[in-house]
Amino acid sequence: MNYRLFKDVKVAEVGLGTWQLGSADWGNVDENAALQILKTYTDAGGNFIDTADVYGMGISEKVIGKFLKTVDSEIYVATKLGRRGDAGNGWPQNFTYDAMKRQAEDSLEHLGVSQLFLEQLHCIPTEEMRSGKVFDHLRKLQQEGLIKHFGASVETSEEALLCLEQEGLASLQIIFNLFRQHVADEVFAKAKEKGVALIVRVPLASGLLSGKFDENTKFESTDHRNFNANGESFNAGETFSGIDFKEGVKLSNQIKQMLPGDRMAQWAIRWILDHPEVTTVIPGASKISQVNSNVEASNLPPLSADLHQELRKLYDEQIHNKIRGHY
Repeated sequence: MNYRLFKDVKVAEVGLGTWQLGSADWGNVDENAALQILKTYTDAGGNFIDTADVYGMGISEKVIGKFLKTVDSEIYVATKLGRRGDAGNGWPQNFTYDAMKRQAEDSLEHLGVSQLFLEQLHCIPTEEMRSGKVFDHLRKLQQEGLIKHFGASVETSEEALLCLEQEGLASLQIIFNLFRQHVADEVFAKAKEKGVALIVRVPLASGLLSGKFDENTKFESTDHRNFNANGESFNAGETFSGIDFKEGVKLSNQIKQMLPGDRMAQWAIRWILDHPEVTTVIPGASKISQVNSNVEASNLPPLSADLHQELRKLYDEQIHNKIRGHY
């Protein structure tokens, strides 16, 4: 595993996303399997885990908290707030200081830690980011010692640029992959200038860029790749990066022919890591084999400049205009 600088610490350039471990929106992953996934990741040298309070309404955070009690090494856990819709929560009431403090305190309890390493806004409405009040609340939580760093997970480049104007922002979490290449043009230079870490989510376009799906692939009814395939429940970009599934299968097959060997998922992650502005990429995993596959990308050599150009040409000519949802 190779590492990159996140403020004053070194984090694994291949992190672990844990939406799957909430046993919601991806089908079920039982607790023992989740703990083994976490152990496999840290045994491979991983030390950066991303979660959120709504992943199973606390289930993901709680299983991570249980796991943290079993390890002695430093593990950096990033969580998120702002999307809860349970009793007393929801939009817009989630964005008052008192509500944000309650959400942060719940995450502290679930994770069993005294301070959150990174608290992130979780794809909240653009107008809430534009007003700036939520960032004032995060700064107050930081001053009170509940959180060490704060950042934002965003859906669009516009939102990313809004956040980059905020003093003290430590990180931006963005969708960036072979189906979302334009983000580098719009955001990366500004993030580098501001010293803001870039956390890349949806690196494999919900599995499309693994090259393992065909047009007949079916997903469980509880899997967002079934119920949100066209953005029915939340932003289409979170599922298949906004690309129609059957169209995405065809495009991924084209990309697969361009990449070396038969390791499409690893090379798709390697492509992201070839961008030095990226701090860490956070592929999820519902199986141990997927963890092993993901972390292997850290040890692959960079792709050639010529191949990067060919992949960008394919994106500009055949992919970009097929993205759906706001981005």
